[in-house]
Amino acid sequence: MKEQAKGEAVQIEAVQRMQDYIAEHLDEEISPGALAACSLYSPWYSYRLFVRYVGMTPSDYVRRFRLSRSALRLRDGKVKVVDIAFEMGFKSVDGYQRAFSREFGCNPKEYALNPVPISLFTPYGVKYRYIRREKTMETVKNVFIREVWKPERKVLIKRGIKAEEYFTYCEEVGCDVWGLLTSIRSISGEPVCLWLPGAYVKPGTSVYVQGVEVPADYDGVVPEGFDVIGLPPCRYLMFQGEPFAEEDYCQAIEQVQSAISRYEPSAAGYRWDRDNPRVQLEPIGTRGYIELLPVKALADG
Repeated sequence: MKEQAKGEAVQIEAVQRMQDYIAEHLDEEISPGALAACSLYSPWYSYRLFVRYVGMTPSDYVRRFRLSRSALRLRDGKVKVVDIAFEMGFKSVDGYQRAFSREFGCNPKEYALNPVPISLFTPYGVKYRYIRREKTMETVKNVFIREVWKPERKVLIKRGIKAEEYFTYCEEVGCDVWGLLTSIRSISGEPVCLWLPGAYVKPGTSVYVQGVEVPADYDGVVPEGFDVIGLPPCRYLMFQGEPFAEEDYCQAIEQVQSAISRYEPSAAGYRWDRDNPRVQLEPIGTRGYIELLPVKALADG
């Protein structure tokens, strides 16, 4: 049994190397031979491993990854569809337009003019899917704290059922909601996870939700199954851990949350604000794990 687990870990590492290679060379030609070379297996066997652990062929994975990358380029910049098509490795504009329409249900030119919410592909690394959640904290690292001000805003949220944290939320809602959230232009630059105070929780729904912050006057499309909540201006303390290896994200979260549990805000002249949501950002190793906790000045009562 131990040898079997070891063998599976080696295979997962091989697939992760292929995923990493694809991410680093997405705007280049990606051949089966190149993927096999970085997996250290034959082209035939590396293909089988990729399908087994990722759930799709390497070519489908690359196509969906490129289409989602192109959608963000169309959303955020004044770029031509023809330029995006060839930059993303498509052999013709017509082929790119057909692939974009099949993937997202809309024409790329129309999307560039009116970027409605679409379900972007999120290339989750297989290595991190199989990490045990029970990994414990080993080396204590620094956690940095600074003040952040958030303006009045709306948040488009997808509610769960009973979830109080990410893993349960994904089981209830699915992990693909993050791709849809990423497609919506956010005032904070990225989607957020929230722990909602009681006033924002509907009966029979979860405390933990995922969403995207938009301007207070937002009147755009609200995806089906989403709710919109309004939040007042609020001061936050941002707790940020040190950069970490992506496979150590469970430890990175534990370290920051442990620091939060020990922190006494009155030392800085604040008290916890229980009327506004606690915020969690996507764990990204290069910047460290981040949570934001709402506070009020002690002078405000």
